[in-house]
Amino acid sequence: MRAVVISEPGGPEVLRVEDVPDPEPQPDEVVVDIAACAVNRADLLQRQGHYPPPPGASDILGMECSGTISAVGDGVAGWSVGDQVCALLAGGGYAERVAVPVGQLMAVPAGVSLIDAAGLPEVTCTVWSMVFGAGAGRLSPGERFLVHGGSSGIGTMAIQLAHGRGAEVFTTAGSAAKLDFCRGLGADVAINYRDEDFARRVNEETGGAGVDVVLDNMGAPYLPRNLASLAIGGRLIVLGLQGGRKGELDLGALLTKRATVHAAGLRGRPKQQKADIVAETQANVWPMIESGAVRPIIDRVLTLDDAGEAHRVVEASEHVGKVLMRAH
Repeated sequence: MRAVVISEPGGPEVLRVEDVPDPEPQPDEVVVDIAACAVNRADLLQRQGHYPPPPGASDILGMECSGTISAVGDGVAGWSVGDQVCALLAGGGYAERVAVPVGQLMAVPAGVSLIDAAGLPEVTCTVWSMVFGAGAGRLSPGERFLVHGGSSGIGTMAIQLAHGRGAEVFTTAGSAAKLDFCRGLGADVAINYRDEDFARRVNEETGGAGVDVVLDNMGAPYLPRNLASLAIGGRLIVLGLQGGRKGELDLGALLTKRATVHAAGLRGRPKQQKADIVAETQANVWPMIESGAVRPIIDRVLTLDDAGEAHRVVEASEHVGKVLMRAH
């Protein structure tokens, strides 16, 4: 099969398409003939040599895909050859085929095309588990929610889900056009991080009360302002380190607010944890998608041969929502 491989760690130019061996399904796995895959920032880090795949995972990039089941391993129940699915992956998505543990398969939601479904698994599972999950954000109707990077794949999904579940949604983005797009998805307050201090604006808009949950992709440089933005009992969920790894945390402020800081990740979790998250996500998010309340936001669809261009687009934040690549 054709797959995107990395010749050596580096820029987008190190990505090239080569023939590699076809995957074989192990027990409790299926092989999916991929229709499309999506580009995530974690893929960019792996390409640069900073984010190796978990032990036992494919070293091919790609953490989500959509396609059709073409082979079924021993012990698989509930799925058959010919089923159209999307899937959460630890790796292997930038290819024509991939082996997937059955617990990470999701049915393509009614009303969503097979290609567009490639942009759903990672964002829906991430947002559901981290923003609404019992061990993390626990966002409830009527609470206030701040998501950074509102025009990203994660951001566009987080805005829609939080709005659809009755939260007041704050977001940051870097241009007027992106802010307008976020408002169209349900953001109540949209803040240009290039022009405004988001913490000051949050406190102005809330009369000093702050927000209950912050979903942060920046890490170190936003840490003090995220804490300043939190309400009493607030929860800061850190899922990315685009701005840096090491920041200074005012523990006194954390204690005063009785706040929590939660570092979140999905890729390296055990298979059973992933299966539980996938099941919860389908049960809670798929009805919202099928009702039309939530939709995948697709910026553009390229091909595996365009993998370098896809990475350049995401790296430059030129996109709104997800960048996909067709396998054929």
